[in-house]
Amino acid sequence: MSGAGRGVTPGAGSEAGQGGSAASSGPGQDRPASANPGVSPDADHGAEAPGPGQADPGAKAEASGPAEDVAGADGADGAQAASRSGQPAKPGTPAKPGTSAGRGRRKRSFWREFPVLLVIALLLAVVIKTYAIQAFFIPSGSMENTLEINDRVLVNKLVYDVRSIHRGDIVVFNGDGSWDPGTPPRNTNFLVKFGQGFASMFGFGHPGDILIKRVIGLPGDRVACCDVQGRVTVNGVALNEQSYLYPGDSPSESRFDIVVPPGRLWVMGDHRLISDDSRNHLGEPGGGTIPENAVIGRAFVIIWPFSRWRILPIPATFEQPKLNAAAAAASPAPPAAGDTAGLRSARLEPASPALPLALGFAAAIPVTWLQRRARLRFTRRRAARRSARDPVGHPPSA
Repeated sequence: MSGAGRGVTPGAGSEAGQGGSAASSGPGQDRPASANPGVSPDADHGAEAPGPGQADPGAKAEASGPAEDVAGADGADGAQAASRSGQPAKPGTPAKPGTSAGRGRRKRSFWREFPVLLVIALLLAVVIKTYAIQAFFIPSGSMENTLEINDRVLVNKLVYDVRSIHRGDIVVFNGDGSWDPGTPPRNTNFLVKFGQGFASMFGFGHPGDILIKRVIGLPGDRVACCDVQGRVTVNGVALNEQSYLYPGDSPSESRFDIVVPPGRLWVMGDHRLISDDSRNHLGEPGGGTIPENAVIGRAFVIIWPFSRWRILPIPATFEQPKLNAAAAAASPAPPAAGDTAGLRSARLEPASPALPLALGFAAAIPVTWLQRRARLRFTRRRAARRSARDPVGHPPSA
């Protein structure tokens, strides 16, 4: 069998050459000797044996196959070994999670994601403050003892999109154009509200004359004071208000009898002796009532100080079924407005944007994480498609 058909180890060529020479020098044979000692003179089909110190090309081909397979299987281990030995990893070798290259990649990824997190948090904070929940600061005592000075309350701006205003609700509203000079608030579209909320987040814009009171009468209700026991009545039903009135206050010291016009509300403070409310604006347009579209939202919880944390429920007296009876068709002429000196209207001040920003960051973290996962998944799929089209180690032929 010819030596060209199998691998030849280095050093065996000389012995094969010597054996060939001995065979050719036999008696009676005149065949010419090969000039190359590594070539057999009687090799069939012109095949040559490899010379001394030369490897058989077939052996190289056979040896290279298993070597490449081992190298491909140990690529990841090679990257790990390179990182332990301090040598640079081969191009295209992925970094292990515990290596310095992996930590550096995660650090760079964090700083790339951080601006995205800030932008998402800011946008979510503006959306939350403008359309969902806003904190307000109580600067006066007209709603005592329900709300005390320096209390912070959360106002739900979505509640009246899913239900109507109820008697007994504590509402925050814009007093411009009703009790105070100015342009009445108008219904604005989504983008205008977003712009106003963004401006107010940084102290710009005109927030309006923001007030807080308790709703006593709805459109069509007849609200009067007082019955023989000195109680306020709604549609002839007396309200038992002692659970929320300031201790020692009477329901009202001024007399009134009014039918609430359509689209308007009759509101009063819980500290009746000092509250500047609907009773003190009877001679103004609307007879002291406020427009429903001026309502910003419902105060539903005290969040600060922690010692006063509590939900603000609707008092039980407003759950009486008779309150929903039909209102009177007409009302007597309202009395002239009295002296309002010394009364307090509980003007509110928006609290710092810390709460909406905190809520924005809390919501931005999972949003950023989800978009990062989606982006990484898309990148991996794109890389897999590229690898399928152009496999590694198989460059396109010329």
